[in-house]
Amino acid sequence: MASRFGLSVALTTPFDPSGQIALAPMIAHARACLGAGCSSATLFGTTGEGASVGTDERRIVTEAMLAAGIPPHQLVAAVLVDAAEDAADQARHALQRGVRNILLAPPSYFKNVGEDGLFGWFSAVFAALGPLARDVLLYNIPSVTMVPLPLGLIGRLRAAFPAVVAGVKDSGGDWSYSEALLEAHGDLVVLIGDERHLARSVRRGGQGAISGMANFVTGEIRAMVENGGDDPRVEDFVLELLKYPVTPAVKVMVARKTGDERWLAVRPPLEAIDPQGQRQLAAAYDRLFATEAA
Repeated sequence: MASRFGLSVALTTPFDPSGQIALAPMIAHARACLGAGCSSATLFGTTGEGASVGTDERRIVTEAMLAAGIPPHQLVAAVLVDAAEDAADQARHALQRGVRNILLAPPSYFKNVGEDGLFGWFSAVFAALGPLARDVLLYNIPSVTMVPLPLGLIGRLRAAFPAVVAGVKDSGGDWSYSEALLEAHGDLVVLIGDERHLARSVRRGGQGAISGMANFVTGEIRAMVENGGDDPRVEDFVLELLKYPVTPAVKVMVARKTGDERWLAVRPPLEAIDPQGQRQLAAAYDRLFATEAA
C-alpha cells in the first residue's frame, strides 16, 4: 500500500513589480510550508494562479524549486489548460523531473460536454504522455471549470488507466458529492479542497487535502488531516475568504504572515484585494486565531 497522501499546500505565486514570478519568496514559502508539516507543495493550481502561468514559466519555477533542494517527491504540478496537447506538454516536463503527482483539471472552455467527450479528452492527454503517464489526480472544481467530473467518468478512467489515475481532488464544495466519491472510489486517493469538509472526509477515509489555507494556517490544517478533528475556526475563516475572490484573499494572508507585500499582487484578470478588504480579513483572522498565541 502506498503511503498516505497527507497535506499539500496549494502554493500561491508571488509576482514582482514587473509582473514576473518572484522565485526567491516562492521558494522560501514552499520551504516554510514543508517545514511546518506539509508533505508536498502543489504548484500552479487554482490558488497558485496556474491558468495565468505559462508553460515556460512553469519549467523555470519547477527547475528553481529543484535547484533549491526541494525534492521532486514533495512537488505536485497542476495542469489547467484546454488543449490535450498543451496539457500533456505541461505535465510531461513535471513528470520527467520526478514530481509526485499531476493535478489535472478537465478542459473548461467547452460547457455542457458529455461524459464520453471528457473521457476522450483525458484519454488523449494520457496517450500523448505515453509511458510517462502516472500518478494523476483528477481535479473536480466545477465552480471554476463549469465542468463537473461525474462519478461514472472517474470509474471509467480508473478502469481504463489503472496505472495512471491515482486519485481525485474534490474542490466542488458539495458534501453529498464528496461523500459519494469516498463511497464509490475509496480505493483512490481522495483529497478535499474545501476545508469545511476536510475533517469529515478524513473520518470517511479521505487521504488528506490540497489546501489553500495551508499557506497561512498550516498547523491547523495539518491537524485536521492527521486527526480528522473539526476546527470551527478554520470553517469560519473559509466563510470570511469567500466574501472575496478567494485567491487574492489567500494572498492577503500570506503577505501578512510573511511581511512581504509582493504576495498581494495578482495577475490580470484577477484584481488585488483593496486595503479595506485586507484590514477586514486581518481582523477576522485575529478574532478567530490570534487568541491562542499566548
